[in-house]
Amino acid sequence: MTDSTGFVRDTEPFRRELLAHCYRMLGSIQDAEDLVQETYLRAWRSYGGFEGRSSVRTWLYQIATNACLTELAKRGRRMLPSGLYAPEQDPGLYSESAGTEVNWLQPVPDAMVTPDSADPAAIVTAREGLRLALIASLQYLPPRQRAILVLRDVLAFPATEVAVMLGTTTVSVKSGLQRARARLRELAPAADEITEPAESRARALLDQYIAAFENADAAALERLLLEDAIIEAPPLRTWFAGRKTCVPFLRDHVLGSPGDWRMLATSANGQPAAAAYTRDQHGNYQPYGICVLTVTNQGIRQIRSFGDPSLVTVFGFGPDPS
Repeated sequence: MTDSTGFVRDTEPFRRELLAHCYRMLGSIQDAEDLVQETYLRAWRSYGGFEGRSSVRTWLYQIATNACLTELAKRGRRMLPSGLYAPEQDPGLYSESAGTEVNWLQPVPDAMVTPDSADPAAIVTAREGLRLALIASLQYLPPRQRAILVLRDVLAFPATEVAVMLGTTTVSVKSGLQRARARLRELAPAADEITEPAESRARALLDQYIAAFENADAAALERLLLEDAIIEAPPLRTWFAGRKTCVPFLRDHVLGSPGDWRMLATSANGQPAAAAYTRDQHGNYQPYGICVLTVTNQGIRQIRSFGDPSLVTVFGFGPDPS
């Protein structure tokens, strides 16, 4: 019989970081939660036979990683519009939703995956490993290369342990890591890396963004956006690159009138974010989704608006912004 008290004591401290790991692998918070539940169920069933040849943490990561690989074999990768289509040059032309034909990438609430640690360095490191740009890039890697890169470069497991987890050799792990790193460099050259501003500056930009949206102030948004800003809003397939295109799109098709939007500050993927609500024809606010900002000291570089009302609940907010 499995010792339930011992199982909880030994495994529960790793639940949050395992959720972050499954999210990195799958790009979906709902899928990640399901896989963590599956991981703990499998671990519970085999806990009585766990012989301690590895640490409990390594053992759990082995179960979780292989569960994720099994799941990834069933479906395609999760994407953003910028990974599928060219940017639209005309702000007056934008597509309807791609519907269910695309598995869209999802954001993750910091509150669910940030380490419960008093060490600021640990928190910063964890956030860096959850940036949307990284999660989007990981989707281009074959599943096993994705697993190797996350386990080695994000989580710093030794190559020998990763080999055991994946049932392969250390040589295969090292070669897979080299290929994965090379592919990521192609997708995100060093020249495109963004210097993160101080937390106070990032929060100030978020507050200004929220105020501009709630006041339907296109001029204020224009001042916030960098010249090379990008806007994408899955499930819409169209995305826009460049402030000259982004601002007219927002002004003419999104902002509406003052009060049409309400937003509540939060954080996602280690980045400033907002839970967004839109006002319906009866004057009531309905959940829209989650907007995630990529910011620099100079302003907002990217706006990714995930139009999925269920995400508002995932991020801990109610059906209305009151």
